[in-house]
Amino acid sequence: MGRKFFGTDGVRGTANMAPMTAEMALRIGAAVGRYFRNDGQNNHRVVIGKDTRLSGYMFENALTAGLTSTGMNVLLLGPVPTPAVGLLTSSMRADLGVMISASHNPAEDNGIKFFGPDGFKLSDEVELEIETLIESGVEPVQSINIGRAKRIDDGRFRYIERVKSSLPSSVPFKGMKVVVDCANGAAYRAAPEALWELGAEVIPVGTNPDGLNINRDCGSTSPRTAAEAVVAHGAHLGISLDGDADRVMIIDENGHIADGDQIMGLLASRWAAKGRLRGGALVATVMSNLGLERFLEAQNLRLERTAVGDRYVVETMRKGGYNLGGEQSGHIVMTDYATTGDGLMAGLQFMAAMVETNSQASDLAQQFETVPQLLKNVRYAAGQTPLEADSVQAAIRAAEMALEGQGRLLIRKSGTEPLVRVMAECEDSDLLERTVDSVVEAVDAVV
Repeated sequence: MGRKFFGTDGVRGTANMAPMTAEMALRIGAAVGRYFRNDGQNNHRVVIGKDTRLSGYMFENALTAGLTSTGMNVLLLGPVPTPAVGLLTSSMRADLGVMISASHNPAEDNGIKFFGPDGFKLSDEVELEIETLIESGVEPVQSINIGRAKRIDDGRFRYIERVKSSLPSSVPFKGMKVVVDCANGAAYRAAPEALWELGAEVIPVGTNPDGLNINRDCGSTSPRTAAEAVVAHGAHLGISLDGDADRVMIIDENGHIADGDQIMGLLASRWAAKGRLRGGALVATVMSNLGLERFLEAQNLRLERTAVGDRYVVETMRKGGYNLGGEQSGHIVMTDYATTGDGLMAGLQFMAAMVETNSQASDLAQQFETVPQLLKNVRYAAGQTPLEADSVQAAIRAAEMALEGQGRLLIRKSGTEPLVRVMAECEDSDLLERTVDSVVEAVDAVV
């Protein structure tokens, strides 16, 4: 059975439009509260973090109302990165962690992500059970068993200390000038503070959130802003995060941008050389570039591919005992240190590699030659199913035949937006353009 509300990363949509309404958030809070408080006891806890979106206040209050109505005690963290919620769910012995964020999406969107008591995101099976509770409704507890809610003031500081502890104490950042772009999002305080405490000279960008400017012309989806700052200030590198700081792009001293594939390639190579890459493999999604796979194979390492979504990367890592994975989009998951993607932690690992090898960022940021890759998106209206159209299926088959033996084609629906994503890889740029456009035109014709 497919899920109705949950996508690849929780529930997400435009704030104040279904499913992202205050009423739905209250119902979701009650449903997850009942799911995790299933023994009638009043000692269950949930931590809630959020990014800087204006609608975060509304959803924070609605979720708190739903959760406390089922007897859950709520600890409110305020604005913190998504990986901080994963960390604090486990370290504060909570039964559930909630992050209110639409990640890299614009300010008008919002979302709700969930973490289990172990700090890892919930499985598809658990989300399906919660959906059943959302639809069937949940009886509130008796008035004497209503949960309590309180603010937690030190969540950000606990997270900063965990991030810093992921580095060897012998790695100094003194003398390094770094631009950190926080996308006017959840890490607007934590990231600059952590870098400064580690000795770096910090040039902050995107650290003035107003509730409406998250991800606007900044952050990992607009890394040119950080790149321009790196060049203008003569910085050694730039770290560009997204709205909830679970993604990162690295910018070298020349303003060139390295995506998640390049960062993962560097870390996999270095960890393998040190004998700490478990299973001799890196876990990444079907979107990762073929060049990364070839780079790893040349070092007798494997690329284990998964469906798109850092949650599926983590599930594969846990099942296979791997400790490094991520996505081309910049999620870097290092389960030795964190339960989900952590952009700041990945940026610090890159800086540590610079120090340990006495290298410039440009020496490390391009680990392999990418195979030309083209991605185009087609937006569709709610309720439409463009990929089921016969004409679209015929266009996909024709494109696959054209690329056979020369590249690969990947067609999928976004799990967070109403988009069909059409991606292909091929050394022949003309063939690449033709095949992608042929599918895009077919989808366009039916939406």
